[in-house]
Amino acid sequence: MYGLMDEQGIDKREPVKGRGAVSNRSGRFESRQRQAFDDGWDGPVDDAGRKTEVQVDTSRSVLVYNQSPDLPFDRSVNPYRGCEHGCIYCFARPTHAYLGLSPGLDFETRLFSKPDAAALLETALRKPGYQCRTLALGVNTDAYQPIERKLEITRSVLEVLQRFRHPVAIVTKSALVERDIDILREMASERLVSVYLSVTTLDPQLARKLEPRAAAPHRRLQTIRSLAEAGIPVSVLVAPVIPVLTDPELNAIRAAARDAGAQSASYILLRLPLEVSELFQQWLQEHYPLKADHVMTRVRDTRGGKDYDSRFGERMRGSGAFADMIAQRFHAACRRHGLQSGSDPELLERRRFRPPGPRQLELI
Repeated sequence: MYGLMDEQGIDKREPVKGRGAVSNRSGRFESRQRQAFDDGWDGPVDDAGRKTEVQVDTSRSVLVYNQSPDLPFDRSVNPYRGCEHGCIYCFARPTHAYLGLSPGLDFETRLFSKPDAAALLETALRKPGYQCRTLALGVNTDAYQPIERKLEITRSVLEVLQRFRHPVAIVTKSALVERDIDILREMASERLVSVYLSVTTLDPQLARKLEPRAAAPHRRLQTIRSLAEAGIPVSVLVAPVIPVLTDPELNAIRAAARDAGAQSASYILLRLPLEVSELFQQWLQEHYPLKADHVMTRVRDTRGGKDYDSRFGERMRGSGAFADMIAQRFHAACRRHGLQSGSDPELLERRRFRPPGPRQLELI
């Protein structure tokens, strides 16, 4: 299994059970490619027994701002770096390279938690002059990935937002969000929360390969139903739409989400920035070798002949005839199933924002 490198220096190994990436290729900032090999003494060593490791992220701030015109929010909180869900297409994988780690298997096995996220957020929200706008939770990596069940960092962040009456938009593909329905129900009664459930495919076999440790498709639909029945606004996010592999499911996903109680729908076209492109193509060759060329041809049709186009206005939707066709099918499916096309987190209530505790009287 070890000691196999292709001409690009990418480690070629057997896929690791329960993980998304096929390899642990070095990040773009590394000056050397690492190659594991069997020296014949201790027998082959492989990643089959690789366990998830969690280290503490010692960042001194947790509230991150952005100025992207492609995003409907300008601030976010991510309780974790790396994601155990192991989604092979995850656009956040390249961020692990900044840590000197691989965007491949390291991204889904060597995680970083922010145990003081709630305290840091409260400090930020209490700063004089803070202007309240909807905060996005778990946009870079899933705030409800498996380690959250034990660490409960996301829940502590929600408790702060609830006390401050601060609006929040949650993006997740995890059924664990149901655990916090007690908080979310109360926030929803004041129009302070909306939840976006990501559903990539309804095919459980494909999902197991694409997103090996995320909730199964039927379980995500059940989560949409549970949230909707609790009075919590919930939308379905088809992300990413993968040409050839998942784009034929646009209509079926929207129908299933509508039946489960979703109020609106949106989508994002597959993004392959930096190391994600090679990791995804490795994955295609391993799991769908007969479709690999077709998939990448269609991807490039939507990206001006390249694997990815990072320009604002292009990266989320793509361009060209095939991208236009996906957009038309998406809007048609929304009309057919009575779903609102897109959802604006800024429609949440922000006038209720109040830092708890004694407040200084304002001069008249």
